[in-house]
Amino acid sequence: MSDAKPKRKLLFTAHPAYPPEIGVWLLALEDARQRTKQALAGIAPAAIDFAAPCIDNTIGALLYHIAAIEADWLYADVLEQPFPEAMAAQFPHDVRDAAGRLTAVVGVSLDDHLARLDAVRATLMEAFHTVSVADFRRVRHFDAYDVTPEWVLHHLCQHEAEHRGQISEARRLAEAR
Repeated sequence: MSDAKPKRKLLFTAHPAYPPEIGVWLLALEDARQRTKQALAGIAPAAIDFAAPCIDNTIGALLYHIAAIEADWLYADVLEQPFPEAMAAQFPHDVRDAAGRLTAVVGVSLDDHLARLDAVRATLMEAFHTVSVADFRRVRHFDAYDVTPEWVLHHLCQHEAEHRGQISEARRLAEAR
């Protein structure tokens, strides 16, 4: 009997429900979300709102921010339309406070944060069914920048990964106290 671990498959493939050019980014985005959820598995409820002088944001603030930014990029930059009322209702707080820091979103359970993240992601995945490859690469021109939906998905992967690092550090500190 062998003690060898099963071989892992680390392959970059496309989500099968989309054109490959789009599906590869959506699968990467889904991988980023799965890793965030793994980083949160088994976390104590008190850790969600844990604050300390050595960390900039609570886990709750970061989860709210990740969802809000994903929704904003989707509507403002990919779909080029305002938030529908149902989506806006998911975000009762401004993402940033008057000082420009992430708003401290406290008293929200992990389940509620995850439900918001899942709702935004489901909306994004559904919206990309209507995006052609040509539109995926069509440049949107705004006053401050030019952007394509392709870059938006790249950015959302990076954004979530960077904040996942902060989430992991905040969790480590919360659990060490």
